[in-house]
Amino acid sequence: MVELFESQIVELNRHSSKGNQLKWRDGDTWYKADYMGYEGLSEYLISQLLKCSSLNADEYVLYEPERIRYKRQIYNGVRSQHFLQGEWQIITLERLFANAFGGSLHESVWHITDAGERFKFLFSQVERLTGLHGFGSYMAKLLTIDAFFLNEDRHTHNIAVLMNAAGEYRLCPIFDNGGALLSDTKLDFPLSADVYELMHEVRAKTISADFDDQLDAAEQYYSSSIRFTFDRSDVDALLSNAAAFYSEAEIERVRTVVYQQMRKYSYLFSV
Repeated sequence: MVELFESQIVELNRHSSKGNQLKWRDGDTWYKADYMGYEGLSEYLISQLLKCSSLNADEYVLYEPERIRYKRQIYNGVRSQHFLQGEWQIITLERLFANAFGGSLHESVWHITDAGERFKFLFSQVERLTGLHGFGSYMAKLLTIDAFFLNEDRHTHNIAVLMNAAGEYRLCPIFDNGGALLSDTKLDFPLSADVYELMHEVRAKTISADFDDQLDAAEQYYSSSIRFTFDRSDVDALLSNAAAFYSEAEIERVRTVVYQQMRKYSYLFSV
């Protein structure tokens, strides 16, 4: 357990659609407390499973579970290493677009009727503004991860690039997967509800409300953008490690979701 203090609280201009988690920075370590349910379990499991994928280690942020004492409360959450170096900072796509055009990227995207055209508009606008010609491939990987793990919180305030003081840009490591795996047990996905019904009800937010529509749109331009190599034993081992932090009901629901998605998206797994 780590004890954290008010002086270490970090206020970010990146808001979840369901509010903001408590976040702290202590030296080169970031901490996030669970807010709506088991966000930390989602962050931990997804990042560790991404180690068993075609992604390079620098393409995503790795999380570990942590118990956090803050004031008089004890929270479950996660810790991660600070990945910003020197003068580099995070700039969300919404802020990037607003700085350039004074309008909303989200509104501009959703004025387009076809999901494929929305995807093309989003990545082409970002590539034009930043010069990051690999951003389309990056977005395809992100939407693949979101479809597989059912991340319901990937809106344009929650996708970012890196920018330095000279106005240069880099791709941002993939992070913020806390809204995945039906983690919101307070409002939308109570533990008492049927998991398969909830999986059918969960909605995406980036370029379509349907995860498969988003994935199909991305695969029009970047097919097979990511491959997974983990199996059920890898999932079980990670969930076993998290059992000291989360309830049996939470662990078993996450196991059910991941197993089901492994069956659904079996084509994403290397043979």
